[in-house]
Amino acid sequence: MLNSSPDNYAESDIPESLTIEQAIANLKGQDQGQRYYAAWWLGKFRIRETAAIEALITALKDEDNRTESGGYPLRRNAAKALGKLGDLKALPALIECLHCSDFYVRESAVQSLGMLGDRSCIPQLIKLLEGGLAAAQPIPGCPHLGQPYNATIEALGILGATEAITLIEPFLEHPLELEQYAAARAMYQLTKNPIYGERLVKALAGEKLQLRRAALADLGAIGYLPAATAISETLAENSLKLISLKGLLEYEVKTQPLESKSLSDAAIDVMSLMDSLL
Repeated sequence: MLNSSPDNYAESDIPESLTIEQAIANLKGQDQGQRYYAAWWLGKFRIRETAAIEALITALKDEDNRTESGGYPLRRNAAKALGKLGDLKALPALIECLHCSDFYVRESAVQSLGMLGDRSCIPQLIKLLEGGLAAAQPIPGCPHLGQPYNATIEALGILGATEAITLIEPFLEHPLELEQYAAARAMYQLTKNPIYGERLVKALAGEKLQLRRAALADLGAIGYLPAATAISETLAENSLKLISLKGLLEYEVKTQPLESKSLSDAAIDVMSLMDSLL
């Protein structure tokens, strides 16, 4: 999934380096640029200290860091960071963020809930799909849909939410390709039916580079091994193709018996394709 939320802080606001203590202090401070950067920094460098987790959770309710349009940039970064840190103490606060007025906070919270991997949030995620395809239509003049459907569908796939299949399947016919890809990705994860993997393979031949990039990411995320050759031949950056193939390789290795002392032929083939791209 491709995502970019609007942020309004210049690079000149970003300090060159931080210590953990400085980052936590900055997150609690008054300088909005430093607070924003500190939340990102704590997630980027996987700072799992209790004080960092608690400061990020507190930041999810921040009211001071606002954009002119009413967005909450600090909350967005805090939500993203908590997903990377993987501490389930953040689960209730992230679920509460699903009701935030800022679309990008909701999106970041959904993505982090998927990363945390706790299935207890599934009912709350399913609620975001209420209204189905009829409610998930483009809004004139708005850069996003009413809810983060793409991220929600992907999270439900990651969490193995088979109870959401009937809600996800209609999105295969959504007017926006990225929503279709998210649905195909999740449906493959939830059913293992190759028809959904093949839909993503077909997307690799699409006209738009952005959509080909998204399909590469989705195929890597689901580890769809039959896509290996098509991935290597996609008209896209080699770096992205390598990341996608790496996802296939990791999935194949993970599914091998623990007692296996050698790589499967399929894994070796993927590694050969990766070598050809270097």
